[in-house]
Amino acid sequence: MRVFYDIEDVKKDLNTYLTLGTFDGLHIGHQHILKEVIERSKKKSGRNFLVTFSPHPRLVLNSNANHISLLTTTDEKLKLIEEYGIENVLVINFTKEFSQIPSESFIKDYLYKKIGFKEIIIGHDHQFGKGREGNRETLEMFGRDLGFSVDAIGPVSVGGETVSSTKVRHAITDGNLEKAGNFLGRFYSIEGKVIEGDKRGRTLGFPTVNIAVENIKLMPKNGIYAGRIFIDGEKYNGVMSLGVRPTFYNDAVLLPEFFIFDFNKDVYGKVVKVEIIKYIREEKKYNIIDDLVSQIQKDVIASKEILLENNTLFN
Repeated sequence: MRVFYDIEDVKKDLNTYLTLGTFDGLHIGHQHILKEVIERSKKKSGRNFLVTFSPHPRLVLNSNANHISLLTTTDEKLKLIEEYGIENVLVINFTKEFSQIPSESFIKDYLYKKIGFKEIIIGHDHQFGKGREGNRETLEMFGRDLGFSVDAIGPVSVGGETVSSTKVRHAITDGNLEKAGNFLGRFYSIEGKVIEGDKRGRTLGFPTVNIAVENIKLMPKNGIYAGRIFIDGEKYNGVMSLGVRPTFYNDAVLLPEFFIFDFNKDVYGKVVKVEIIKYIREEKKYNIIDDLVSQIQKDVIASKEILLENNTLFN
């Protein structure tokens, strides 16, 4: 996959099938759009192209940006886009100045003039340009002037409920990882670098991998989760604790800790991915350490049962 960060590096090709959007989470509705772009480009021996933004527009335009969390970081999103088969991506540096570009200028003078396209495929509710003034109708009007066609892909539903990034976020913050997974078409995951902790888990008999995650990444509610961790391309089962470790600290920062079953390798400094599969229980403070150890043993058993049940999902 070719990733462009400057539109001037893109060669214009009118035989291009293009989509644009933030695509936070790359849920199954987004995936349907990408599939259409790829299939149509193949039928016409054309080029497929996706245009997205970094940082996410909400982080730039929202006055409460410190409270906004995303389903996918830019790196995670690009990995997924490549996995789903898109061959060309333009990542636009989204700024307040860029947000003031009118929809007509954005399409005509920016995308069409620099990239070119025969058809633009968007989601049914997509809006763009200054004040989100652009939509399907304005695109069709521009298309009549320039000679490109427009198609808006309808919503995708699961269990009678329309899939959206907002609904995925709500499911994750509620700890409903099963619903989030069904909407995403994969287990929700986090990525980060393994950092040194206080090594307290070793003294308890459960050494954990401590993971530093970008602060814009949406985390599920505090608690204990069954999960899988990917290290150097290898997959391992385990149990994740997400919280502030109230048994030992009064003011600790939020930290994902992952206990890997039957594992004793040094992984400090490595970038790992954790698939969060199912919520087990809430985080709790224990006054007696033996009670904590006993509960962790129960968590391990619960996680193994959950992972066995979910072994074939999204594989």
